[in-house]
Amino acid sequence: MKNISVQLTVFVLMLAPFMVRAGGDEVVVIYNTSVPESKSVAEYYANARQVPQGQIYGFRMTTNEVISRDEFRGSLQLPLARRLESDGLWQFGSVTNTPTNGQPQHVERLVVASKIRYVVLCYGVPLKIAPDSNWHDSTTNRNMPAELRRNEAAVDSELAWLPLVQVNVPLDGPLRNWFYGITNATLLNPTNGILLVSRLDGPSADVARSLVDKALAAERDGLWGRAYFDGRGLSETNTLLRMDKWIRNAAEISHVLGFETTLDENPETFPASFPMSQIAIYCGWYDENVSGAFALPRVEFMPGAFAYHLHSFSAATLRTTDKNWCGPLLAKGATCTMGCVYEPYLEFTPNIAMFIVRFAATDFTFGEAAWAAQPVLSWQTTIIGDPLYHPFGKSPELLHAELARRHSPLIEWSHLRVVDLGLAHGVPAIQMANYLQNINATTNSAVLTEKLADLCAVMGKPSSAIDAYERALKLNPSPEQRIRIRLTLGEKLAGAGGNTEAIENYKKLLEESPDYPGKPFVEKKLALLRQKPANTDAPAKP
Repeated sequence: MKNISVQLTVFVLMLAPFMVRAGGDEVVVIYNTSVPESKSVAEYYANARQVPQGQIYGFRMTTNEVISRDEFRGSLQLPLARRLESDGLWQFGSVTNTPTNGQPQHVERLVVASKIRYVVLCYGVPLKIAPDSNWHDSTTNRNMPAELRRNEAAVDSELAWLPLVQVNVPLDGPLRNWFYGITNATLLNPTNGILLVSRLDGPSADVARSLVDKALAAERDGLWGRAYFDGRGLSETNTLLRMDKWIRNAAEISHVLGFETTLDENPETFPASFPMSQIAIYCGWYDENVSGAFALPRVEFMPGAFAYHLHSFSAATLRTTDKNWCGPLLAKGATCTMGCVYEPYLEFTPNIAMFIVRFAATDFTFGEAAWAAQPVLSWQTTIIGDPLYHPFGKSPELLHAELARRHSPLIEWSHLRVVDLGLAHGVPAIQMANYLQNINATTNSAVLTEKLADLCAVMGKPSSAIDAYERALKLNPSPEQRIRIRLTLGEKLAGAGGNTEAIENYKKLLEESPDYPGKPFVEKKLALLRQKPANTDAPAKP
């Protein structure tokens, strides 16, 4: 066990981020003076993140989620730029630009000094800019496909290039994000032409405020839970394959980072019958409206959870709990998400694999990771959540020690990550099973006991696996976890010849979870088992 501990320590330290934590002094908070609850959300966030009072700005805007181009410029974009300059948070200066390709040099007015990097838009600030046929942009690249020569956009994405407000920036079509894929987060700065914009928003002001609380909780205790990725299993000849690969790559990154990871590659999205427990990360595509487990009355999101569903209109509105995706995900408990307000075309949606690797394993905040994953600006993506959120700001060793000192029940997830990191880096299953059997936390943890059962099954020890699953059921698993264990246990019992025990197990599943959407599936299992001869001997115990 000593060698295993050394190896696992190395794996854990590989993930330890090295960063200077961004603070509230780098943030400007914006609210809509026409919406009373907007100011309350702004003050709540400013107090939680210690944003200086002088960096909380109120502007009078429409109370609708949609704002006209003229009103966006007149009530938010230009007033914000002027305020940042007059308050000394920005300094504009003349910069000589020498373009390539034989173009003449010219002088531009750019942000040459900035005390802030983030803007937080609060509940009540409009979400999207309406298309305007009266805007004629002479600078638009006419080689751009006609379907992209449009001037509607997400407010967030249009504000992201605010440092270039004194430059002649084309408004028709997407603007290349020069920081797409960047690995140095400090370069994401207004002096380089980008402002990190996100919003605290959702179906209600209470939901918006809750995003702050959950982000802070995950920063204190860590982001724990399971990761679920919902691909479509597209073939190599499918024109949409690149997006499916983003999902697959994100799943692989999650696995290597030590999350208990599930990748589904069926064409359909996760069905409601799929027991999606203790969600830390979810990424999927391509349903128009919230579906599957996320349409159920209760979703098991962990504090700090990131959830994202790729669809062209996933954020067409945030004022709903059952339409599109972003509003429902936030209402059900997600802490942060991203979405599209208008048709973006898939190649201009966030690269979710790029986001995950920065959000979960490097020195990026949520806001930095989100904008580093955007191929373009001035387009259709809105980013929802605290941009300073950084759940991996503590080294895994330090966080584990803190959880242990506080006797936090979350310590079980830290042990689980040790196991999953070991498996991801080639440590044999038997050694990781021994690790679980030799720590006290497993005795009282449904999470760790279920993992031990999984390992026993992998090692070809069905009786030991059955015993561990049965013990896990007695350790207060979450409702969705209990369903998953029951389903798995039923398969193991039937496979070991324990038909009678399998029948009793499935009957208990239906008794414990009478509203389970997979009830017809379980009833079919029961019917098939009842047709088989009763076993004379129960599966042998270890």
